[in-house]
Amino acid sequence: MSQTEWIQRGKNVIMHTYNSFPVILKNGDGMYVWDENGKKYLDFVSGIAVNSLGYKHRTYIDQLTKQIEKLTHCSNLYWNMSNIELAELLIENSGFDKVFFCNSGTEAVEAALKLSRKYGKLVHGRECIQIITMKQSFHGRTFGAITATGQEKYHKGLSPMLPGISYAPFNDFAGLKQMVTEKTCAIMLEPIQGEGGIRPVEKEFLQNVRNLCTEKNIILIFDEVQSGIGRTGKLFAYEYYDVQPDVITLAKGLGGGFPIGAMMAVERVAKAFLPGDHASTFGGNPLASTAAKTVLTEIFEQNLLSNVTEQGNYLKERLLQLQEISKEIIDIRGVGLMLGMEMTIQVAPIIQKCMERGLLLISAGSHVIRFVPPLICQKDDIDAAILILQDVLGEE
Repeated sequence: MSQTEWIQRGKNVIMHTYNSFPVILKNGDGMYVWDENGKKYLDFVSGIAVNSLGYKHRTYIDQLTKQIEKLTHCSNLYWNMSNIELAELLIENSGFDKVFFCNSGTEAVEAALKLSRKYGKLVHGRECIQIITMKQSFHGRTFGAITATGQEKYHKGLSPMLPGISYAPFNDFAGLKQMVTEKTCAIMLEPIQGEGGIRPVEKEFLQNVRNLCTEKNIILIFDEVQSGIGRTGKLFAYEYYDVQPDVITLAKGLGGGFPIGAMMAVERVAKAFLPGDHASTFGGNPLASTAAKTVLTEIFEQNLLSNVTEQGNYLKERLLQLQEISKEIIDIRGVGLMLGMEMTIQVAPIIQKCMERGLLLISAGSHVIRFVPPLICQKDDIDAAILILQDVLGEE
């Protein structure tokens, strides 16, 4: 059966919530994937910043194989060792005290929203329910997370949105401060806005927000679903800013391709959750926990954080060289292997042409190309990607 026939079968039975490329990816190895027709692609998407260790990673496969032969799921009615070990790894390498495991980034955000309101009511009273997020943010697709997302295009057709959530201007402390009242229980932001165009937060803004939250006992939440787990060259992006949040949400790269999410919190906030307040049937099951534990272990033991810093600097340097010869490139921004290239033109045609030549890229809005390759990326991979991109840009 041809690739076209397979795609038609998919269209017949799968809801049209994605405008997918007409390609069926069949297998991968390292930095590369192959489609059903055998065409090879250099992958700078990595499942949207998910496949941290690339493809066919031997240790990852071995550890998951061993675990699947033991136990895949037991629910949180019982303890499992992989889950405990994963929690210990996260706590030991962060400033948090407790972890809640779920299955995705949007679920981690939902957990953070619920925890914030529980905490706000316990500490400040029943009217303390307001959550402030940032304009141009993105926090997920469930109703709470999509309401928290500060982009109207994602709200289309869904109104009314959930009450008690409002949007402040990103990197504008004066504008944010005006919105804070005695009813504010939490402020949530991304240290680097992903879907909003790869826009890093300003350090002074973040430090001012931290001070405000400390002064008023407001929970500060960082959404690091995309920027966390080594993507920036630090385990967490907040480490660049010397600002410790009260709550953090994680997913994407944590499982290296296996679905898992996490919400971590400091003790004074975490204790607002009591048994029965929140749960997840599949969250932190032995298989998912083994996947995440393996990703973290490989990041530490293989010195991948240093690699991300080195390769991220090199990728930015090569993109800046492209900017010198292309009048369509406005800006290069981001940290580590989470970079964005803003252009004066729509980037969809560029991404399409790059794919036709064997390079997978993704957008972050209509005018930004996002670069989020696996953390194992090397200079040769970057050179190969830049060569294809340069050829495509030369045709624009």
